[in-house]
Amino acid sequence: MAPDKWHFTLRFLGATESETRDKIIAGLSSARLGSGFQVRFDLLGAFPNPRRARILWLGLTKGGERLCELAAIAEDVARNAGFAAEARAFKPHLTLSRIDPPQSIASLLEQNHRYDFAMTVTAVILYRSKLGGGPATYEEVARFAL
Repeated sequence: MAPDKWHFTLRFLGATESETRDKIIAGLSSARLGSGFQVRFDLLGAFPNPRRARILWLGLTKGGERLCELAAIAEDVARNAGFAAEARAFKPHLTLSRIDPPQSIASLLEQNHRYDFAMTVTAVILYRSKLGGGPATYEEVARFAL
């Protein structure tokens, strides 16, 4: 995945009707999201596991707690808009790549490469994903400054 497609996913919504999307936008617009913050990166990881990886991600050593706070806000907004509760616990990470078909990347992860760099998070962005027919494309729907 190209670097401009790397992202933090606070809450995946899936197919969403325009009326529901408007409720999400209104909820995030009125939420207290706080100010911008720094994240610092560390080790690579994989979902669901290194032997059958579908997602390659980069973990955090700093800023994960703020991402968890934002994910909790996004979860509340989604539930207030009519979505069922998210079944999985939020794990703060930067998605780097989708792997299709799934494959083992255990040997890569066993090397324990450390990526010690930081970035500033300045906004929460609601994206529309378009999957299928090649790499995913992302269209910005709304931006909420921190």
